Amino acid sequence: MNQLTRTRSPEVIATEINWIKKLTRDVLLHSSVEIGRRLVEVKELLPHGEWMDWLRDNVNYSQTTANNLMALYREYGDKSHALGNLSYTQALALLGVPADEREQFAQEHDAENKSSRELQKLVRQKQLLEEQLKDAQAKAERQLVAAQELAADVARLKTELADAKIAGNETKAQQLQEELATSQARIQELEAELKSRPIDVAGVVEKIPEAVEAELAELRSKSAQGATPATIKFRVYFDNLVKGFQDLLVTLGEVQQTDPALHVKYKGAVSSLIGKMSERL
Repeated sequence: MNQLTRTRSPEVIATEINWIKKLTRDVLLHSSVEIGRRLVEVKELLPHGEWMDWLRDNVNYSQTTANNLMALYREYGDKSHALGNLSYTQALALLGVPADEREQFAQEHDAENKSSRELQKLVRQKQLLEEQLKDAQAKAERQLVAAQELAADVARLKTELADAKIAGNETKAQQLQEELATSQARIQELEAELKSRPIDVAGVVEKIPEAVEAELAELRSKSAQGATPATIKFRVYFDNLVKGFQDLLVTLGEVQQTDPALHVKYKGAVSSLIGKMSERL
C-alpha cells in the first residue's frame, strides 16, 4: 500500500468514483444527442433506400439504435436543460411522455433516481391510463349521440301517437305506445350509464332558474290531465317546447365560451321572442 492510498479515506474515494460515474453518464448522454444530430443530417442527404446500408457500413448501428439516437436529438437537442441529471436510458424511457408533460412527469416521479426499467413501467402505466380514458370518453360520446337520437325518436313517436289517437286507430296507437315505452326505457339506461361515468365539460352552462323549473313542472302536471285529442297534442308540443328551450340554453352557454359578444346578441333575440310569445298568449 503506497503513501497516497494511506492518506485517502474510503469516503473520499467513493466521492471521486461517483463524480466519475456522473461525468461518464453526462458525456454519454450529450454525446448521444450530438450523434443523433449528425444522423439526422446524413439521413436527409442520402438517396432513398440507402439509409440502412449506410448505417451498417459506416457506423455499425442498427436501425433501432439510430432511431433512438435521432429521437434523443429531436426531443432534447435544443432543450439541453430538460436532460437534468438523466442517464441515456432514462432519457430514452421518458420519450414515451409527450414533450409538454415530460418535465412535470420527471419531477413527480423523481426520474433521476429511478432505474430505466422503473421509468419504462411508469410511462407505460401512464399510457394505459390515457388509453382507457380515451376509450371511456369515446364510449360516453357514442352513448350521448345514441340518447340524442332516441330523444328525437321519442318526440316523433309522441306526435304519431297523438295523431293515431285523434284518428281513432287503436291498433296503431298501441304499437306506437309500445315503441315509445321501449325508446324511453333505453334513454333512461343511457342516461344512467352517462351519469355513472361523467365527463367534465369546460365552461358554465346556463340553467333554467328553479322558480321557472317549478312552474314548468306544474304545467306539465296539468297538461298530463285529460285524454282528449287537444290535450294529447298539447302535451306533445309542450314537451318539445320545453326540451327545445333547454337545448337552447345549453347552446347559449357554449356560445358564451367562444364569443361573449355574440352570446349577448343571441340572448337578446331569445328574450325578444319570449316577450312576443307571451303577448300572443
